[in-house]
Amino acid sequence: MSITKTDVEHIAKLARIDVKEEDKEKLAQELGSILDYVAKLNEVDTEGVEPTAQVTGLENIFRKDEVSSKNEDSVAKLLAAMPTKEGRHLKVKSVFEHK
Repeated sequence: MSITKTDVEHIAKLARIDVKEEDKEKLAQELGSILDYVAKLNEVDTEGVEPTAQVTGLENIFRKDEVSSKNEDSVAKLLAAMPTKEGRHLKVKSVFEHK
C-alpha cells in the first residue's frame, strides 16, 4: 500500500507527535510495508479457526492484595535517599506536559 508523506503528516497530527522532516519519507515506506503485510495476512483462510487470545493454557492466579510490612526497612531507606518527598510518597518531576 502506498503511504505518502502527507499521510504521515496527517497520522502524526492525529497522534499528536512531532515527526522530523527527514524521517517522514522513511516512515511512509515503513508504514506502507506494514500495511502490505497486514493485507497479506487478510488473505489467509481462517474459516473454521476458533478465535483465541493465547495458546499456552496458562491461567492467572490471583492473590489477595495486601500491604506487607516486610519491606518497611527498604521503604525507609528509599525515602531517606530521595531529595524530595511528600509524606511516604516520592516526589518526581512531571512527565506530562500541559498545553
